[in-house]
Amino acid sequence: MLAAKNSRAGVYICGSYFNKKMLNFFKKATRKKESLIAESKSKGRATFHTLKVQDITRETEDCVSVAFEVPEDLQQAYTFLPGQYLTLEADIEGETVRRSYSLCSSPVDGELRVAIKKVEQGAFSSWANTKLTVGTEMRVMTPEGNFCIKPESGAQRNYVAFAAGSGITPVYSIMKSVLELEAGSTFTLFYGNQTSKTVIFRDKIDGLKSKYMDRLEVHHVLSREDQGTDYLKGRIDEAKCFAFADRFFDPKEIDAYFLCGPEAMINCVSESLKKLNVSKDKIHYELFTSPAQSLAHKTKASAENKESSMQSAITVILDGDETHFDLKAGGDSILDAALDAGADVPYACKGAVCCTCRAKVIEGAVEMDMNYALEDDEVEDGYVLTCQSHPTTERVVVSYDE
Repeated sequence: MLAAKNSRAGVYICGSYFNKKMLNFFKKATRKKESLIAESKSKGRATFHTLKVQDITRETEDCVSVAFEVPEDLQQAYTFLPGQYLTLEADIEGETVRRSYSLCSSPVDGELRVAIKKVEQGAFSSWANTKLTVGTEMRVMTPEGNFCIKPESGAQRNYVAFAAGSGITPVYSIMKSVLELEAGSTFTLFYGNQTSKTVIFRDKIDGLKSKYMDRLEVHHVLSREDQGTDYLKGRIDEAKCFAFADRFFDPKEIDAYFLCGPEAMINCVSESLKKLNVSKDKIHYELFTSPAQSLAHKTKASAENKESSMQSAITVILDGDETHFDLKAGGDSILDAALDAGADVPYACKGAVCCTCRAKVIEGAVEMDMNYALEDDEVEDGYVLTCQSHPTTERVVVSYDE
């Protein structure tokens, strides 16, 4: 039916719950559309390729969307589901900088486009908004993330989304795809911003409203602009969630909720929905700032009697090759140590959320400092986030190939 799950950090960080068995990919009939929405189960581990910037569009004063040219031989590698993200890598003033950004295009658009909002002291986002030019070549990782949906042509579902600021990026991709591909489904969006001028994709959203007026509702919540009604002024909070549920949707009739924005909003909306008797498996969320320790869904995979003075022999398996190194418990993460040892292990955020560095412990044991990405059953099966993992036994073997 539908799918969404934990995912990533950087400028965007995401997480949620989903049923993996439901993750089947919708196929379009035309060659161009099929190439970007075909099955991607066989793509394997995410890898970097050098792509050229094809277009840069100014969305707001501090946000641009960037489209990449995908060569014919890489079309399959860059298939994606609405809501997924790209990890970009660029050399900025002599430093290699890596950040993750959500795809704002729908798979049926036939383009690979992300939105990049400039953030204070953000090296990558500032560079992208002021210096990036069409024709620039950049290392781009193949699409990742499970804060996504698999649209089905015959589906008749009701969706509700809460977004704030640049949190609209993956939500817009999901919303547009649902409207285009699920003719029997409805979508209601509550979108928080400071003013109408800071609304990202405002014209595009208005265009969708005009095209799908019987299936799309959009309510802008502005914190610094009076729209003449109290429940559309200020920040999205519990009172507003209850008011929205009373006026605009029946919680019992909603199939899925998509939440994307700051942690405070995610926590507030999620808890409000639970108070409205919404089951947590219907609530899918994505954060775009680094999460605090208080995030409700965080789990910690820990081992007892950890000895910080212990030295462990670590083996990392990647693409069938082994890298061996020693690591002191309580020191660097397995990911950082593997990188120092020369292994080209995958990562994006190093923030416990993106799942790019996911690997399986096949011998020994580790402790994770934080986990915002893996579900309990994955941890039970031995999967860890290597960016957060430290050895707790004298020998540890971790495989990225599992």
